[in-house]
Amino acid sequence: MDVDRLLPTPEAADLIALTREIADKELSPRVDEHEAAETYPEGLFATLGEAGLLGLAYPEEYGGGGQPYEVYLQVLEELAARWAAVAVATSVHTLACHPLHAFGTPEQKERWLPAMLEGRTVGGYSLSEPQAGSDAAALSCKAERQEDGGGYRITGTKAWITHGGRAGFYALFARTAPGSHGVSCFLAPGAAEGLTFGAPERKMGLQAVPTTAAYWDGALLEEDRLIGREGQGLQIAFSALDNGRLGIAACATGLAQAALSTAVAYANERTTFGRRIVDHQGLGFLLADMAAAVDAARATYLDAARRRDLGRPFGRQASAAKLIATDTAMKVTTDAVQVLGGYGYTRDFPVERYMREAKIMQIFEGTNQIQRLVISRGLALAEK
Repeated sequence: MDVDRLLPTPEAADLIALTREIADKELSPRVDEHEAAETYPEGLFATLGEAGLLGLAYPEEYGGGGQPYEVYLQVLEELAARWAAVAVATSVHTLACHPLHAFGTPEQKERWLPAMLEGRTVGGYSLSEPQAGSDAAALSCKAERQEDGGGYRITGTKAWITHGGRAGFYALFARTAPGSHGVSCFLAPGAAEGLTFGAPERKMGLQAVPTTAAYWDGALLEEDRLIGREGQGLQIAFSALDNGRLGIAACATGLAQAALSTAVAYANERTTFGRRIVDHQGLGFLLADMAAAVDAARATYLDAARRRDLGRPFGRQASAAKLIATDTAMKVTTDAVQVLGGYGYTRDFPVERYMREAKIMQIFEGTNQIQRLVISRGLALAEK
């Protein structure tokens, strides 16, 4: 079922209509094949870029869509309702563009941002390491500055990179000095000499878009690949992650909506004891709870997005949205399997895939335990 959306402008309504048309034509017919075979959807992100869907939240002067975040996130939700892996990769691309847009010099933005926002090149976000996931300050990948402005040599291993090995650029975070103020951010080309990637992780879900480790063996990045100042990397990373958490909240809501829609359609068609199963109160109430949870998740991420669009602090609300939406996705997709009964446990219906895809959303962009920590710290600071 299509969501009845309250959109701020007629232009936004047209954008949602376009997104649904593209998603129904390009995503829905291909998702089952690629997820089952674990094959990359060649050309699909170029199609999304040509339609203007990969730079929606950024200014038009650099090739973006100039849309408020509340509209961009609803586009992301529509994509996720058809193909979660593609929506997550779109969210990660948007996240990877943030450091350059927010902290780059005018010259850097003019040089690189248009190709990124127009989708001519797709990005990955390279922060985590095997021993540094939630604790980003513990990363050890090194960026050693060369003498006489000769750039930076990158050495070390990065982990859990969505679009790893497929992206044209990476927002890379590496250590230029000891301590929490010794991390710096770089815009790294995907084809840098000395950069290789591991085999794709064997994941529970989101199998059509690879997640890999990256191995930096003394690759040289030119001086102008540094984004912001040396030592500003964690500030850049954390400012980007607030946006990324909203992206995952929207993806999780779209996934939950897909599960709800499948469950409702099945419940209206399946009969037991001479009645549609939706007419049995126990099942009807379960569906009602699922619908209420999806509505609440959507409202929560939209509240955070509107705060962002107004220039107000939104970090705590972004963490709450990520927490609520991803927990909702896990619960609603599990309940959808229950509604379909034995059929829900088979691959003849998509709800078993939805349930597998939902689990990772409680983990990446900061685990839900980290979100609770962020929220609690925000409450403690508010009382001081």
